[in-house]
Amino acid sequence: MTKALLVYPAQPPTYWGGNYALEMVDIKSAFPPLGLLTIAAMFPPEYELRVVDMNVAPLTDSDLEWADLVFTSTMIVQRVSLQTVIERCNRAGVPVIAGGPHPTTFHDEIPGVDHFVLDEVEEIFPGFLHDLENGTAGAIYREPRKPDVTLTPVPRFDLIDLDNYYSMGLQFSRGCPFNCEFCDITKLYGRVPRTKSPAQLVTEFEALYRLGWRGPLFLVDDNFIGNKREAMELLPVIAEWQKAHGYPFSLTTEASVNLAHLDGLMDAMVASGFDTVFLGIETPNPKALIKTKKQQNTSRSDENFLFNAVRKIQRKGIQVQGGFILGLDSDDETVFDAQIEFIQRAGIPVAPIYLLTALRGTDMYERLQSENRLLDAAIGTTAMTLNFKPELDPEVLLDGFRRVTATLYDATLENYFQRCLNLFEHLEPVPHLLKPMGRNAVVVATMRLRRELSKEQIPAFSRFIARVSRDSPRLLPLALRLAGLGYHFEKITRQQVAIHDFKVFLEAELDLFREAALDRTERSETIRDRLQALFARAERRYREIPGDLRHDEDGVDFALESFRSSVSAQAERPSRFR
Repeated sequence: MTKALLVYPAQPPTYWGGNYALEMVDIKSAFPPLGLLTIAAMFPPEYELRVVDMNVAPLTDSDLEWADLVFTSTMIVQRVSLQTVIERCNRAGVPVIAGGPHPTTFHDEIPGVDHFVLDEVEEIFPGFLHDLENGTAGAIYREPRKPDVTLTPVPRFDLIDLDNYYSMGLQFSRGCPFNCEFCDITKLYGRVPRTKSPAQLVTEFEALYRLGWRGPLFLVDDNFIGNKREAMELLPVIAEWQKAHGYPFSLTTEASVNLAHLDGLMDAMVASGFDTVFLGIETPNPKALIKTKKQQNTSRSDENFLFNAVRKIQRKGIQVQGGFILGLDSDDETVFDAQIEFIQRAGIPVAPIYLLTALRGTDMYERLQSENRLLDAAIGTTAMTLNFKPELDPEVLLDGFRRVTATLYDATLENYFQRCLNLFEHLEPVPHLLKPMGRNAVVVATMRLRRELSKEQIPAFSRFIARVSRDSPRLLPLALRLAGLGYHFEKITRQQVAIHDFKVFLEAELDLFREAALDRTERSETIRDRLQALFARAERRYREIPGDLRHDEDGVDFALESFRSSVSAQAERPSRFR
């Protein structure tokens, strides 16, 4: 029996990972590796399968000794961990097979992989396994068309420990009818959404229910309402199942802003158990939205279209989470205050802000390439790296990005909790969406949060909980969850700023040392003293980064070693000394 090890590489801490909030409740990861679990269901019975999610447990040498083959699936943010996995497989002599969104786009930049199985693999995976078993497998397999997702099997959730995760994930559709310039979804999955049948989704719900799952369930569609007719056919079926089972799952998904126009569909979502939706809002700047081909977020007849859309969805009983981007063409220096004002006024607590990245394969990438605006910069590992020349001055953009994130997630969390209160003022309570907590559970959760929050954050947190307890007691469970996310978001914000500042510090110190080394009148002893002092400053600044803001893939150690090597090489050039 062939032993196949399915490895999901580690993700660094991100806004969406919820890492620091999950630590408080002893949960190891936000979501399971849905892609790998779906692949696992495609193996024939003669394969023995194991799953290692490196966000839950490390990949051990004994895992690799057990395996005949290693299969991986990754997103861009996992690229550093993926390379480490590949190198370990190569050293262990275990063939490695890679797929997923990241290899589909960047496979030419990933060395050490024996076989790439790219795109959506439902229809090519059996053929690949057949070739592999016969010793004739090629280096690259690509899906020639978008497969029929009604043939997609039920994911193998039985291969993981559900208790390690905050939420489960299922997929209803793939593809999006819109064509936003910066987005790679339509390039990966097409513009004609393909959907599973309602019966399929019920079967997948049942599979999770039988395994004992109760709690959050994320429908991971990039646009749940991409095919509105199919979504409307699904929702009553899900509502019936949820009601019959006592609403065991609280549902979340992603959708386009035009959801706000669809009253009947929103009502059906609420009836089905949806309490949260993520919207790609991007920016309140209509010029930038039009430039990036996101006209669906604009309205000629309503200059407050985005704000009104958010408010309408909230009044249906659905919390809006929003993604926002800085660095779009047509942005100017007013965009920073506009982002802050919009997010605060709309009451969007969970509002991650990203610097624009030009992803290979997107229309934006092609346009920027034709305009000679692309930069040679690695993507996916640091939040404050630009891989293109923005219209705004880069320093202005980076400073503005820091100000926006530091304001939305300030050290006291005052602004964050004010957004939560703004949300609660307009969020229509829906009885079956509110999971009650006993008084003791509320007290325990409150005390746990107080232990983790900084002394600067406790006053705003205490006022927030007191206000919700008085005015909206049914929303206390949501208030506590949001408080944990606020703690996480503030910490992530500090983390990305601290890491960026350290790298900028090293670059500035290296430039100053190079300038000083050009002074050929300085004696070698002076240069060496300067070198020793410089290393001491760098080491001191390195130690000033709090340990809880460090992670394995932050690049800080690499940056420090590169700095030392560059400085030493500069200092050792004999022509510099008298």
